[in-house]
Amino acid sequence: MIRTITQTSLLKTLPLARTVVFPSLTACRTLTTHQKLNINPDMPITMVREVLDSKPVPMCEEFIAGNRLTTETLENIDFGEGKHRKPKTLGDKGAYYTVKFLRLLPDTYFGKDHYMRAVMLETIAAVPGMVGAMLRHMKSLRRMTEDHGWISHLLHEAENERMHLMTWMKCLKPSMWNRLLVLGAQGIFFNAYFALYLVSPKTAHRMCGYLEEEAVISYTHFLQDIDNGIIKNGPAPKIAIGKSFFFLEEDTMLNFIFRLLQSASGSYYSRRCTCCSCR
Repeated sequence: MIRTITQTSLLKTLPLARTVVFPSLTACRTLTTHQKLNINPDMPITMVREVLDSKPVPMCEEFIAGNRLTTETLENIDFGEGKHRKPKTLGDKGAYYTVKFLRLLPDTYFGKDHYMRAVMLETIAAVPGMVGAMLRHMKSLRRMTEDHGWISHLLHEAENERMHLMTWMKCLKPSMWNRLLVLGAQGIFFNAYFALYLVSPKTAHRMCGYLEEEAVISYTHFLQDIDNGIIKNGPAPKIAIGKSFFFLEEDTMLNFIFRLLQSASGSYYSRRCTCCSCR
């Protein structure tokens, strides 16, 4: 039987939890009540420790420096503006114009609903990394050769995109219809990208790069609407504060979350351009 318990209560229920699972009790004191996990009492201590110690880590160096990011640092981060790679090959052109077509759909449906557009964007953006990692994993097993770290890199990217989604989920509650829309879009995109990666990994990486480029453009528009007063610039979600994920300061405002994700998307675009040269 599976029971839901908090990490703090685990300290009282598991005999070695205080010394083995939690070498430091500081993390436990900072947990909020909603951070619950499904823990089987029969799980080995090492397995419980691995689950509880698992924490997403940002890919950009500025976000994992150990100190909280300041607004000045965020302003100076290079998010790759003007680094567009013009499509040259047939595969590049196919990827580029496919992404441009896909952008029309959320632009038409969501319009100025920037939060929902961000949610849709991140649910799709988290797919390529997972698909690429899965197929490279199977390729490594099939050929019985090393992958040299690319599987872990792509999984890390997918996890970061998922955390971006978790950030926006603190700002809105999608309707049932929008959730169904996300489900359908994700299902279609997952299978289409899976097929594309099987046929041409290079084109798939290029397509993902152009998706990240469109994300930079979208977040730029969001920032402009905040500056123009169309979107209210409130406090940043708590998930982005402190050591939760982005190491932001307590007084960080929403516009800097847009700036941060804009920078992250620009970084992913550069990484995907690098992936295009990998076999």
